[in-house]
Parts: sequence; C-alpha cells; structure tokens
Amino acid sequence: MVDNTKAKVDPRVIRTRQLIKDALIDLLQEMDINKITVNRIAERATINRVTFYLHYNDIHDMLEKLSQEMAEDIDCIIMSTNTNQNSADDSDHLKLVTLLEYIAENAKFYKVVLGSNRTPIFTDRLLNILSKRITERTTNNSKLDTKDIQRDIAIWYGSSALIGTIVAWLRKDMPYTPQFLAKQLSLLFRIENK
Repeated sequence: MVDNTKAKVDPRVIRTRQLIKDALIDLLQEMDINKITVNRIAERATINRVTFYLHYNDIHDMLEKLSQEMAEDIDCIIMSTNTNQNSADDSDHLKLVTLLEYIAENAKFYKVVLGSNRTPIFTDRLLNILSKRITERTTNNSKLDTKDIQRDIAIWYGSSALIGTIVAWLRKDMPYTPQFLAKQLSLLFRIENK
C-alpha cells in the first residue's frame, strides 16, 4: 500500500538539494565550516544564491536540516529492519548490519560529518538516536540491575562506543565490510552482557 499522505517532492528540488549537499560535503573536506559561505556552496553546486535561499535560510539552517534528515533516515533504518529473528541478539545484529551498510553506501557524507570535528551537530544527533534505541533495549534488561550498573551509564557507554567505532571505521576507509564489523560488534556486546 502506497502512502499518499506525503506530498510528492519535485525531482528538480531533490536534485538541487543533492547538489547543495554535495557541494557542502566537498567544501567541508577542504576547509572549516566557519570559512564556508553561501556563495562558495552555490558556486560549487553550480546554482545561484537565490536558489540556495529557496531551500535553506542560511548555512546553520542547512546543517540543522541535513542533520535532522540524517537522524530520520537512521532512525527509520533501525526501526524498519525486519526483526523476525530467533533472538534479540540476532535482531540487534541485523539492525547493526543494515545501519553499517547504509553508512557505507553514503561513506563520503558520513566520513565528513562524523569523521571530523567540523560538524558536531551530526554526531550529537546520532548520539541521541542511538541513546534512545539503547534506552529502549535496556529498559527490560534485568542483567544491568544484577550487575549494579547504572542504566544511564550503560546507555552513555553503549552509544558512545558504537559511534566511536563507526567514526574510526570511516576514518580508516572502512577496512572491514559492514557485515564483518557488525559481527565483531555483536560478539563484543555479548561478552559485555555476560
């Protein structure tokens, strides 16, 4: 069944936003965010400034919208992954594989926004998403209670460790496949939960 409640976005709008996003990513590879101007983005995207302003109020607004889009994409991936698995561990592994495959497919973007300190808004958004999902996962986990581990500390640790691993993986040019990395992380999580 097709969801007709969402308005169709004109393909030209999608293409223009992608050009702007690609221009920003290219510029972030070359310089700090505070040196990037709307003129530079427009020039790199082969559009005019007016076109940029049709889509975004300014660079801060653009970063905000792109980070929100990233958060929604990742949350959707995590939530929509088919989890008809035999165990929670298998389900978590499948979600992790799907997430890492998505990041690998969009490596240029994620390498710049997560792999550098130039745009902390993206890391903060990802941290919020992962913390929320880990919170949901640990809510019914009595193992934490029996090990005298504070739930909030476990959530901070889990989400930060995952982000740190993803960032290191991106910075090292993804030397492992998403499937292998997910398997390794799953094994680590099982060791920690024993």
